[in-house]
Amino acid sequence: MSEANGTSTAPPGKPRQGRIKCVVWDLDNTLWDGVLLEESRVTVRPAVVEEIRRLDALGVLHSIASRNDHDAAMQRLEEAGLAEYFLYPQINWNPKSGSIEHIAKSINIGLDAIAFVDDQPFERAEVSHQLPDVLTVDAADVPTALHTPEFQPKFITDESKLRRDMYRSAAVRDEAEQEYAGTSEEFLATLGMEFTIAPAQEEDLQRAEELTVRTNQLNSTGRTYSYEELDKLRQDPDHLLLVAGLTDQYGSYGKIGLALVERAGPVWQLRMMLMSCRVMARGVGTVLLNHIMRRAADAGAQLRADFVETGRNRVMYVTYAFAGFQEIERDGDRVVLQSDLDRIQPPPDYLTITVH
Repeated sequence: MSEANGTSTAPPGKPRQGRIKCVVWDLDNTLWDGVLLEESRVTVRPAVVEEIRRLDALGVLHSIASRNDHDAAMQRLEEAGLAEYFLYPQINWNPKSGSIEHIAKSINIGLDAIAFVDDQPFERAEVSHQLPDVLTVDAADVPTALHTPEFQPKFITDESKLRRDMYRSAAVRDEAEQEYAGTSEEFLATLGMEFTIAPAQEEDLQRAEELTVRTNQLNSTGRTYSYEELDKLRQDPDHLLLVAGLTDQYGSYGKIGLALVERAGPVWQLRMMLMSCRVMARGVGTVLLNHIMRRAADAGAQLRADFVETGRNRVMYVTYAFAGFQEIERDGDRVVLQSDLDRIQPPPDYLTITVH
């Protein structure tokens, strides 16, 4: 659908269910009626507030890209009881494409996971030109445009409902890190991090499926698994499905890791390994992998891992290499790696590991 018709535009290709992870809002004549700097009072649009709260409950995040006076705009959002919904709001006089890039980087999501809502065709066109992966939406279409499958996650998990709180905790944590005078490792030691590893239970499966869908950079194969597939695998004695979680003094990161091991025979196959991008800077990327390596070594088995190059998961290949895995087979973008189980690294001193 085209901008000229007053409707939304999206990157070419079939819409992907639940691909939008963050909606970025303009303010003047979009979130509220009127122009803040020209009128003594602007009125927040009830229909927009309803959409913000509805999507928030689904686990969709929100932010702002607005050309406006920052302090005045934030004061109005506070008065309306809406300020808490917006992560890393960009209220300044910069091009909105730059503001959206900053938001994506801060939240650590791809530009194709962002929708931008604005009443001005010029602003939508500027964003579409600079950031073609971003979905642009005319503010007039808000009552219908945000109800497409792209805005509807397949599952609404307990973690979905807490996602905004997790990101707000992360923002406080990041600010504390920026203000910390010591080294990165010294800062991590102040967090009191606890990493948990446990066999997946039935109540974990919705989040497990969500992880396979949402995780791109730290996904070893890029493959997604359905709830039904994961449920069957967790009950299969020849497979081990593990879920990892992380907490610290600022709160929970939620379930952030998933691994699937086929362990029938003398060679264990690590079929899938992924970690949420939000823990990339926490120094825990190899903890789950090292745990699996120890279990294989204790069982007297060899350990091999499947890896499929997706164009976005190079970091996971580096993680395997750092842990001592080496290529033994390659067929195009499909690789089999084998572990040197004599090189299992100890966990970092700043981390407590609990295995259930």
